[in-house]
Amino acid sequence: MRTLKNILVTGGAGFIGVNFIHTLLEKSLEFTGRIINLDALTYAGNAASLADIEKQFGGNPTDKTGLSKARYFFEHGDICDRAFVESVFAKYDIDTVVHFAAESHVDRSILGPEAFIKTNVMGTFTLLDVARNYWKNTDGTIRQDALFHHISTDEVYGSLGDTGYFTEGTPYDPRSPYSAGKASSDHLVMAYHHTYGLPATLSNCSNNYGPYQFPEKLIPLMILNMLEGKPLPVYGDGKNIRDWVYVEDHNRAVWAIMQHGVTGEKYNIGGENEWENIKLLDTLINIVSKKAGLDPAKVRGTIAYVKDRPGHDRRYAIDCSKIKRELGWKREVSFEEGLTRTVDWYLSNTEWINSIRSGEYQKWVERNYGKR
Repeated sequence: MRTLKNILVTGGAGFIGVNFIHTLLEKSLEFTGRIINLDALTYAGNAASLADIEKQFGGNPTDKTGLSKARYFFEHGDICDRAFVESVFAKYDIDTVVHFAAESHVDRSILGPEAFIKTNVMGTFTLLDVARNYWKNTDGTIRQDALFHHISTDEVYGSLGDTGYFTEGTPYDPRSPYSAGKASSDHLVMAYHHTYGLPATLSNCSNNYGPYQFPEKLIPLMILNMLEGKPLPVYGDGKNIRDWVYVEDHNRAVWAIMQHGVTGEKYNIGGENEWENIKLLDTLINIVSKKAGLDPAKVRGTIAYVKDRPGHDRRYAIDCSKIKRELGWKREVSFEEGLTRTVDWYLSNTEWINSIRSGEYQKWVERNYGKR
């Protein structure tokens, strides 16, 4: 079991990172150390999602007393900025990195791949190299009580047929600029482990869903479009299959790996929960209609089949038996319960949604941190 004291969470203002920080500081997970959230606050990162954490656990990085007593700190910056990353490592004596930061929307990667290669590949390289140098002992070896945990995706494996599952040994076969960049970052992490002895672990997860997810992703997009009477766009025939895991279950798995995972190993995290997109949408329509007083038949009438996106993988499905067997993790939230929690959250957080969609949040970022 690792003792993790000063955890650098990259992309901690994004969907999964926000939920990870909430889980680690608010749930009983035996963590008593500090979290340093490093985020560039791009369109999908929202510091307001952690306002309650800031109030309860936050401290001022320039106040030495606060630095020693507080448990949550925010650093605004780019993971590609080496000097900045080095300064964060030194300021907080970072011994752990959990690397969520990534450009992640496949459609955006098709339209503009450069940002995905820069952040997902070069950003990961910068973090790895800074960690390698900061954790280096006087004899040139790297301290083994540190940890670099890298968050990746099942999309690096490509597309499955009608049967079978992705295992940790499945060959990589990325089909989009997004998944190609993530595959590259995975290889860099393992290369730094094997070449330099960097203590690293890696996880590949299936589709996450839950609170704080940016509205461009499937589930929040559909929820909000239903509430606003907008069309529900479905790619192709709607029969693409994804494995879904509730974000809190995913983050419990990440924490289990960080505490007990074998250095140099990778672990698949899935929900064992495959759904065709069109069937998922049908279930979501029932939940939203009931809670919002809508006519489900009328809502189904707004489904609009649209041209499929290029390179759209047909099916993903994760074999997560390794993490279940070796680390004792299992999914705790059923899909219906998770969807219900998610719908309730979006119904109750219209101010958060409106701030993101109106552009007011980005104006706030520019006022407080400047343009990047």
